[in-house]
Amino acid sequence: MFIHVVLFKIKPKEVKDYRRDSIMWARHAKKHSKGFISYYTMRMADVKDQYVSIYKWKTRNHHDVFMKEFHDFLVSKSNAKVKTLGYYNLKALDKVL
Repeated sequence: MFIHVVLFKIKPKEVKDYRRDSIMWARHAKKHSKGFISYYTMRMADVKDQYVSIYKWKTRNHHDVFMKEFHDFLVSKSNAKVKTLGYYNLKALDKVL
């Protein structure tokens, strides 16, 4: 499993649009990539105005192919004004359910 995480700083008035935009990205991933697993929007518990978008993929290649094809299109359709603070790519090692 491959997990792509993006950390954003978002002004309160932009949060509603950010959440709508994030769902749009996730719906596109679900529709156009068989490697998409799930998406989560999270708010940092102890840091003001910071949010995290988490995308789970079967493989990094699924993520890379999707981003190559849809990234610029989805950025053009997004409405929220956000500041990206960081990108994190995670590779799963262990899993306990």
